[in-house]
Amino acid sequence: MQLRFRTSAIEIKTPEEIELMREAGRLAADTLSKVDALIRPGVTTDEINEFVHQDTLAKGAVPAPLNYKGFPKSVCTSINEVVCHGIPSNRKLRDGDIINVDVTHKYKGFHGDTSVTFYVGTPSPEAVLVTEVARRSLELGIAEVRPGARIGDIGAAIQAFAHSHGCSVVRDFVGHGIGRTFHAEPQVSHAGRRGTGPRLRPGMTFTIEPMINLGDYRVRILEDEWTAVTVDGRLSAQFEHTILVTEDGHEILTARSGPLSNSDRFPDYFDKH
Repeated sequence: MQLRFRTSAIEIKTPEEIELMREAGRLAADTLSKVDALIRPGVTTDEINEFVHQDTLAKGAVPAPLNYKGFPKSVCTSINEVVCHGIPSNRKLRDGDIINVDVTHKYKGFHGDTSVTFYVGTPSPEAVLVTEVARRSLELGIAEVRPGARIGDIGAAIQAFAHSHGCSVVRDFVGHGIGRTFHAEPQVSHAGRRGTGPRLRPGMTFTIEPMINLGDYRVRILEDEWTAVTVDGRLSAQFEHTILVTEDGHEILTARSGPLSNSDRFPDYFDKH
């Protein structure tokens, strides 16, 4: 989940806080990995929500999205043209859909936030393109994270790559600082200029979560005041990790233990395109 916000200065985590962030991130990654087994035509997004809710509680954590600023469910489920903040419902997944599932756990006072876009059944070439560009965009953004780099370097890398493949980058939603607070500074735009923005320091924790559209980068919000969709109705995809700036680079706090059968289907995509 991502919102625009203004809060206090960027927080540097202590070693003890970092360890708790690792625990929260590991648990969120595990829940999201288990969602993989649910992804198939006919499953409703409410069923995904119920699974995430129960699995989160079983871990001793709390689903952070539930009642956050009025959000009514425990997970965001964003299908096809939905960019982010899709609200689970009785809508059934259909063959050819893509769906982003965004999981955030609050555990021992700290948050772990991560998302994946899954393929439902057999995807179209356009669905594969936007999903794989989003996946690689996240990887390239993470690769920029090191002490002394700037926040703008992350967005610059993502924007250049997405544009080179004919896709656009959503501006209205951003990555964010995270810790005891769900959304904090710094704001991490996924479109930017190198050498701009706050300088990265060891102990910072934040999300990178590029939302990549096939068409226009602009979005509109539906009447539920949460669901963001592309203005042109074309597909959107997103991937997200919670990142720690270390002394010599970065650590992915929400790294998954293995590939996902309904997401990691095209490992050689850019070797062939």
